[in-house]
Amino acid sequence: MTSYPDVKLLINGEWRDAIGGRTLPVFDPATEEKIGTVAHAEKADLDAALASAAKGFEIWRETSAFERSKLMRRAADILRQRKDDIAVLMTLENGKPLEQSKIELANAADVIDWFAEEARRTYGQIIPPRFAGVSQMAIKFPIGPVAAFTPWNFPVNQVVRKLSAALATGCSIIVKAPEETPASPAEMIRCFIDAGVPAGVVNLVYGIPAEISEYLIAHPVIRKLTFTGSTPVGKQLAALAGLHMKRATMELGGHAPVMIFDDADVEKAISVMGMTKLRNAGQVCVSPTRFLVQEGVADRFTEGFTKIMADAKVGNGLDPETVMGPLANERRIPALEGLINDAVAHGATLKTGGRRIGNKGYFFEPTVLANVPTTARIMNEEPFGPVAIVNRFKTLDEAVTEANRLPFGLASYAFTTSTHTAHVLGQKVEAGMLTINHNGLALPEVPFGGVKDSGYGTEGGSEAVEAYLETRFVTMAS
Repeated sequence: MTSYPDVKLLINGEWRDAIGGRTLPVFDPATEEKIGTVAHAEKADLDAALASAAKGFEIWRETSAFERSKLMRRAADILRQRKDDIAVLMTLENGKPLEQSKIELANAADVIDWFAEEARRTYGQIIPPRFAGVSQMAIKFPIGPVAAFTPWNFPVNQVVRKLSAALATGCSIIVKAPEETPASPAEMIRCFIDAGVPAGVVNLVYGIPAEISEYLIAHPVIRKLTFTGSTPVGKQLAALAGLHMKRATMELGGHAPVMIFDDADVEKAISVMGMTKLRNAGQVCVSPTRFLVQEGVADRFTEGFTKIMADAKVGNGLDPETVMGPLANERRIPALEGLINDAVAHGATLKTGGRRIGNKGYFFEPTVLANVPTTARIMNEEPFGPVAIVNRFKTLDEAVTEANRLPFGLASYAFTTSTHTAHVLGQKVEAGMLTINHNGLALPEVPFGGVKDSGYGTEGGSEAVEAYLETRFVTMAS
């Protein structure tokens, strides 16, 4: 796999072009050069995918949990064997450093293994009856064909959680993967096909997101929606799912606070959060964004964190020296410039960065803004880029109030050596995930999801499979 492929649709076990022959170009964000194409699905392709998913569901639901688990474990092993080749494709289409692409694929294999084991543990219940001679059972069944919609920032990770949960529980799936980064998710899915997953169980399409989502969600074949993306789009799709009584899992945007207290290990906070902020050029829904630093350590943290951001080597993700690659697409550059300029106009101090690098490739300087008022747009809108805000606070209550100020509630971070402070944060911070003194998010075995405008449902841990199952009650008297 030495060159970027022209990516095709997967329908009923066949990799094929769109029926109408339409394609979309794929660009390398580091060079702005066209590197390939992806097939553009239209209504006829979606109808074929729906028929395939319906057929695949009838096959897969009758496949034993034990056999499903074996096939999934086989797919994980194949993915590990192909990891290095697929990582090159991911870096070419997404821009992230090659090592980060390899880590994403290694983690994806672990996700498949985790859900493969969960496939064998979708237990029901025997409920004690009130009367003799009566049995009462709660039985779990796969909900049906699933429509999954995923973004470009983690091309494989965002797909593999949805795909693995669906397959573990006996559901078929249609994946609408991102047009900007199509090859790496296609090659990950190829691992499942090569592992022996029957034709029709997994289907893959690309095209205009709004057209595909509106058609699939409303279609009677589809019984569940799972979406990762922005809050505005998520609300629209959740409303459409509700209109058609479809179950939905929504993993939406965030604006993660990082609370650093006077008693924290400041050097550790600088190191851990510096690399976390730079990961994938900040294009991460759980990326730390609002750094709230207690006054006693604010100067030390700001100086050290700014140095890490300013010294980070930005370049082509295929260069082994690169710490941060380009933004994934051109539209992120004016979006970030607008937020930064607005913050400075509102009185913020630009500590480092703030500009595009060069005029070829979507490279942007890692940026730190200090003393940003809450009236600035960036304090209220997710930047989704390598921009960090560093503000000061005095008291624990003040930090919690700012952490909870926004309607978002996905990830949150804190650094403290006080068990009292940690307990208060765990009880009062309104976020689906809180990690204290380290970055412990997104492991396969732990919950991953948000609250408030950041969505509902989880895509990790034992709870993740429940959204793909329905419970039916059966009672019988002798």
